[in-house]
Amino acid sequence: MTDPLAALAKEAGIVPSYTDQTQRRRRTGRATMRALLAAMGLPAWTDAEAAEHLAALRDRKAGRVMPDWIVVTPDRAPRPGLPDDADWQLTFEDGTTADGRGEASLPRVPLGLHRLHSGGQDCTLIVAPPRLPAPDRDWGLMLPLHALRPPERGGLADYDDLRVAGEALAALGAGFLGLNPIHAGFLADPSGFSPYTPSHRRRLSVFHVAVDDTPAPSGTLVDYATEIPARREALHRAFDAFRANGGDPAFDAFRRAEGDALDRFALHQALSDVHGAYWTDWPDALQDVDSPETRTAARELADEVTFHAWAQWRAHDGLQNANEAMRAAGMGRGLYLDLAVGTHPAGAETWEDRDSFGYGVSLGAPPDAFSADGQSWGLAPFNPRALIAKGFAPLAETLRTQLQLSGALRIDHILGFDRAFWVPTGTKAPGAYVQMPRAAMLAVVRMEAARAGAVIVGEDLGNIPRGLRGALDSSGILGCRLQLFERESDTTFTPPGKFDRTAIASFSTHDLPTWAGWRAGREVEARRDLGHIGADFAQKELDRRRDEVAGFDAMTEPHRPDSTAPESPDAMHHALAATRSALALVQIECVLGIEAQPNLPGTVDEYPNWRQRLPLAPEDLADEPRLARAAAIMRAHDR
Repeated sequence: MTDPLAALAKEAGIVPSYTDQTQRRRRTGRATMRALLAAMGLPAWTDAEAAEHLAALRDRKAGRVMPDWIVVTPDRAPRPGLPDDADWQLTFEDGTTADGRGEASLPRVPLGLHRLHSGGQDCTLIVAPPRLPAPDRDWGLMLPLHALRPPERGGLADYDDLRVAGEALAALGAGFLGLNPIHAGFLADPSGFSPYTPSHRRRLSVFHVAVDDTPAPSGTLVDYATEIPARREALHRAFDAFRANGGDPAFDAFRRAEGDALDRFALHQALSDVHGAYWTDWPDALQDVDSPETRTAARELADEVTFHAWAQWRAHDGLQNANEAMRAAGMGRGLYLDLAVGTHPAGAETWEDRDSFGYGVSLGAPPDAFSADGQSWGLAPFNPRALIAKGFAPLAETLRTQLQLSGALRIDHILGFDRAFWVPTGTKAPGAYVQMPRAAMLAVVRMEAARAGAVIVGEDLGNIPRGLRGALDSSGILGCRLQLFERESDTTFTPPGKFDRTAIASFSTHDLPTWAGWRAGREVEARRDLGHIGADFAQKELDRRRDEVAGFDAMTEPHRPDSTAPESPDAMHHALAATRSALALVQIECVLGIEAQPNLPGTVDEYPNWRQRLPLAPEDLADEPRLARAAAIMRAHDR
């Protein structure tokens, strides 16, 4: 007899089993199936409920004439499988329409998302190029925006500081400047400052809007508890002066162009000012974006709604001006932005667009050698059923926001475009993989990148699904190759000539050790001191690190000049620049010999994540000899 729960889970895309990174085979249990199905909007707490949903899904599939979506090459006619006698209506992305009968009469369609309707059914046409063009050989620098003011200057760096830094890097020949995500955060909660746990990925961080009178507390760490309220007060004063001076038609035009979506976000921010940062703590009526009480609140809070819309305008202008300035100074790509893999489950994005996300689950990662129980990241995932039903518009709009302000975009944990690991919350049930519509999502990425003329990088590290890297390569999406991880054995590192061409190469990432920190084993010592690992295990890791360092030095030897010491970051940069990879990413912490990494995964308050300042100011980058040497090394290797 068919098990209705297991059959429904499979029909909904829940993967029945997988092999984790320790090579252990794990099967998806029934408690996990029920939790994940509920998060998809298919509650199946009993077998009868499971059977009912299963029958409905199968009946729908059997009754479909067209698929839910197809990918079409630009300026070709779609072929969704319509009968010759079927009437159809086509709504183009710009709102114009066409109609006809039979598949042969369908017109050619331009780049974009269009909707075909026939016989009571809809099919999304994702019109995208088959492959993005390969970028020229180039290099760039990764900078932490929050850290761009030295301890003696203090304060939270702003978009003007970013512009200054970008112009300096352009003068050194950098082709792009990388940032961690600059999504909207939690202005009402100074503790919610992690760039990878955003409130809304289609809105921008106002933490870094330039204002004249923000206090600047000094210290080696950014004090968000002081900085964010101070920045908020300064923004309010600037807004009051803005209105007193009669406003600006440019703001009015921005608000009209952004429309209802901006107003909804601004209303969320205004409500957060009154009821707290997280909408799940609000009165029940205000948790509904369309309730009469919410509409009343919008009228009562009109001035605060306008303030938050204005702050978004200032953030947009600040980033746009920085990007344009660095490109005018000669930086070919300008900003290289980062798209977070998910969004906070109680932030602005889920409040205004709840249907697009899975609830009662978090994105995470399966068990591995360092996390025996796996990881839960506290991030709401896109619900694949909702994403398909909405014609992938939420994904397209999220990408478009970033690509309007950059020449390159990194998609964090792009493994989730193939299968996303969902972890039930509020229960001990383990997580499981949910299959995502990979071909459609990658086509949406190509579509938006083609509009913007941008390079896309997918962070393809971790438990990589079979076939994903081939699909990324076929799409022209670059992978990530870390010198730390590219090895032929435990202590034999992959030489530059064997790196993937269609990739961006770097030594490390913000979640991993810096050059100096890795050589000294600082992350091992940090985890030992925090009690994450035992002293004996830590010592074994430190002993192993010495062998790894020797192996890395042996790999760099053929690529570094005789005068370059193996422990110098210059030695690593020579090997990095020599890789076959199209792009090379230099990290400022490695250049400056900083041992502490920006973020230590698995910690919150025990480690100064996203709070450490750089020892130099943005205007000092142009005259920093260590950075000048890194730039010269890149040029010497035809970057």
